[in-house]
Formats: sequence, C-alpha cells, structure tokens
Amino acid sequence: MAHPNAPGPAAPAAPAPPWPLLHAVARIADAPLSQIAERLREALLPFTGGDALVIFTEECTGRPQKKAGNEDVTARVSVAELQQLREALAGDPHWQGEALIAGRDRRVQALSYPPSNAILVITYPDEAKARTPDTGKDPGTGGTAEAGGGPGAEDGTAAMVRYLWDLAAGRIQEKVSDAPPSYLVESRAASAERLRVTSELVDLHSTTLETLLAAARSPSLDDAAARASVTDLAARALVELRTHNDRTADQIEEPVASAFERLRDDLRPLTRFSGVDVQFIEPPLNGRALPGEVAVAARAVVRGLLLAMMEQPEVRRVRTQWDCDGENLLISVRDDGDGGLSAESPAMGRLQRRVQALAGRMEVDLQPGWGSDISVTLPLDPPSSPGDVAGWELAARELEVLQLLAAGQRNRSIAAALTISENTVKFHVRNLFRKLGVASRSEAIALAHSRGLR
Repeated sequence: MAHPNAPGPAAPAAPAPPWPLLHAVARIADAPLSQIAERLREALLPFTGGDALVIFTEECTGRPQKKAGNEDVTARVSVAELQQLREALAGDPHWQGEALIAGRDRRVQALSYPPSNAILVITYPDEAKARTPDTGKDPGTGGTAEAGGGPGAEDGTAAMVRYLWDLAAGRIQEKVSDAPPSYLVESRAASAERLRVTSELVDLHSTTLETLLAAARSPSLDDAAARASVTDLAARALVELRTHNDRTADQIEEPVASAFERLRDDLRPLTRFSGVDVQFIEPPLNGRALPGEVAVAARAVVRGLLLAMMEQPEVRRVRTQWDCDGENLLISVRDDGDGGLSAESPAMGRLQRRVQALAGRMEVDLQPGWGSDISVTLPLDPPSSPGDVAGWELAARELEVLQLLAAGQRNRSIAAALTISENTVKFHVRNLFRKLGVASRSEAIALAHSRGLR
C-alpha cells in the first residue's frame, strides 16, 4: 500500500493556450482594408509559408489588389495575371502549381472565396517548398510539409488556412458594404485613374497599329523599305510602352507646350505615310499647365479626329491648334475635305463621350464643299469637388445609386449593377429626392453633376 503522503501519478500537462492564433484571428477581424493583407499573411505564415501574398477582389473597385511580402512580387503583379489565375481555378476552392505572376512563372497556391469571387494567391521562391492547405504536401515533390505532427495534423492545417482566408475575405465584404461615402468617392477616383492609364495605353496601341498599317499600305514604299519602316516603328513603339509608367507618373500636371509636343511626336509617323499635310499650330508657351487627365484626353481626341478626317477621300490638309484661356484648353481641328465627315459615327460618338466625361464640349461644324471644323473645350478644373456631397448625409448605398443615376443609368441597370431589386432602387431614389430636396430624376442628376458626380 502506498504511503498516504506519497505523491500520486503526475497529471497530464495542460495544452498550451492558442494565444498567438487567437491574437492573429482578432487582428484580421479588426484590420482596416489597408492592412488586411499584411495581417492575413502573418496569420498564415506558420501554415503555408511563402514569400508574398496577394488578395484579388473586385469589390474594392479602386484597389482590387491587397498585397504583402516580397516587393518583387507585390510591386509587379498585374490585374490581368490575377484574372487569368482566377479563371484557372474554375470553381475549385484550392489550386496549386505554376502560374504567371509578376512577369514570370512562379510556384503558387490559390484559394477562392465564392461569395465574392475573390482569390488568395501565395507565391513561393523557386527553391522553397509550398505547404498546400488541402494535403500539407509539397506540390513539387509530394513530400509532406512540416505543418505539425500527429494524426489529423494535415486536416487541421487545411481547415485553419481555409478559416483564416474566409475570415479575411468576409471582412473585406463587410467593410466595403458598410463603407462611408468618402471611401466610395475615393474608390471611384482610383478606378477612374486606372481607366485613364488604360485608355492611354489603348491610344498608344491604336496609334502604333494605324501607323504600321499606313506604312505597309503606302504605295510609295517598296517591300524592303516597308519592312524596314515597320520594324523601326515597332521597335520604337515597344520602347514607348516600356517607359509608359514613368510618363504616367509625370502626367499629374503637364505643361501645355510639352503636351502638344508629345501629340506631334506621336502623330509624326502616321502623318508621314498618309499623304495628308498635317499642320500643327503651337499653343502659347506661357499657357497654364494641364492636369494629367486633360492632357491625355486632348491627345486622344485629336488623334481620333485626325484618323476620322483622313478616312475621307478628298482630304489633303488638316490643321490642329491648341490654345489656353486660363480656365480651358481650346482645341481646333479643321480639314479641307468636302464636309462629309459623319458626326453620328461610332468613332465620333466615342470622342464625344470622352470630352463629356471631363465636363467639356465638342462642336462639329460641317460645311459641304468646304470641309469640317471641330472645336473642343476642356475645362482645366473640375466643376466642384465630389466631397461636397457630404452635406447631404447620404448612406453608402444611396451614394452608389446617385452616382449611377448621374451616369444616366435607369432603374433596371442600377439594380443589375448593385445586385438589388428594382423596388429597392426606387426606395433609394425616393430617399435621395427627399435628402436632395428635388422632385425629379432630372433635377437630381443636374444637382449631382453640379457637385462633380458623373
């Protein structure tokens, strides 16, 4: 018999409390949108490893990428690459393998979040072993990753990775849906800037292709000369596109004279092969500097008008002139054709919409037998700040409805864009009328336009 004072068998050690994990969960749940990627990466690192993490969600229209980790990845990954990877998932909750990310093939694993169509992408250096959340195995070798020992450890790892990702993606959804009007305005401004950069790239590609076609079709060049010209044009176009990011950074504000000089440089190859005499009338050297979006739009509009005019058979000369009155950029483009330019063509419609997007106006004067004379006025300052709408005290959803209303959308289109019913749209519109103190859609749209919403 054991002595009554003898110590009994040792009690099993209590499991260590999961404070680090609970702390990581709390940090994700409490993270602002700007930090959610970094906090998710900190939480996932013990389970997945990896050198960079990227969240791609189009719910955040202004900043669809949220990134943390290796800057070689986070600074170069593109929306196009992420969209392609999301398509590769094809509804699969988890995918791993090689994918083009940040300009080259990398070992990645990706997890989807079906409620918002968001994806999580984790990248790995070439020499690293990726720990996959569904098996805990290295996808390249099939070896088991060090994700904890004991029965069920791999299943627990997979469940934890899925839980942390679902938590982060769900919080992004909640934060966007509950965002204040100031966030929505800022988000749309970022979207507009991305669209501006994309539009300039489209313009550059269009000008390059038109120039290549003009050189290839030119009757004044033999085959060898045409090939040499096309090769030279293509090489210079590639250099131009590769330096586009630097130019974009400089376009926050651009002197009117240098903006016009860029236009002339862009058009010089095209005009050389067209057989049309294009005359450039310089703007004043001391003219007010142009905001970046105005300079980009002005060059795009002139390029579009020039191409439209050159398609007329009788045009031999086109003159373009810029001027600045301190408040507006004044553009004049005139040809010596027969006045047969179609003001209703799709190309002219696109140019009209681009001018209107900057609160400008385009006037087309067609004189049969005498040619076309087109005047464009682009304001250098926006009509007012979108922040002026704060005084209306609109809810986040009401502001979204008002912005779509101001863009000319009908109730059905607004409902489809916001994934709500038409009855809900009507409810928000009635509330908008009351808060804005208006009695009709046209009054609401006019008032929204006066505050800079378009």
